[in-house]
Amino acid sequence: MSEKKFDPENAEKLLDEERIASLQPQQLVKHLSITPEDHIADLGAGNGLFTLLMAEQTEQPVYAVDLEPNMLDMLKDRVDTAQIHNIQYVVSDLENIQMDNDSVDKVLAAFVIHEVNSVSKALNEIKRILKSQGQCIVVEWEAKETAAGPPLSHRISSEDLIKMMQDNGFNVEYISLNNEENYAVNAIMI
Repeated sequence: MSEKKFDPENAEKLLDEERIASLQPQQLVKHLSITPEDHIADLGAGNGLFTLLMAEQTEQPVYAVDLEPNMLDMLKDRVDTAQIHNIQYVVSDLENIQMDNDSVDKVLAAFVIHEVNSVSKALNEIKRILKSQGQCIVVEWEAKETAAGPPLSHRISSEDLIKMMQDNGFNVEYISLNNEENYAVNAIMI
């Protein structure tokens, strides 16, 4: 496993109550303005912190995309417990997303872009699967040292991420989500 990839052995940390309280996933998902007609891709879905929230807001499929089948298995267990029936599982990296062109209205890529080998390829794949007039939110750890999150060397500054997205043809709106010093996160909305 690449040193930049999240270790599934630490999956329980993703659903830690303190982390959830700090990240406020409901507030983040509100920025997508999900409707019952929206097809959604949760890139780097992991064990589903955001997936379940989004699936409750649409009647259409929510594609949980993750490179790690073990993470998707954990999500399946949570989905079965919650009795949600519109989630589809896609084992895929983000540089060659195993989905059709123009297949989703909304994309969430939360805390995963820093793990890819080529940000440009991942952003082009997001554009490919996103319908015209679609919306995407990329959430990343700010490039500053905090108690939680990946090592500083793996983080992407907001300025760099904005530039990468603009260079790849995205119209960008920056949203600061820095509610806690432990979680220096920022969202880039397109």
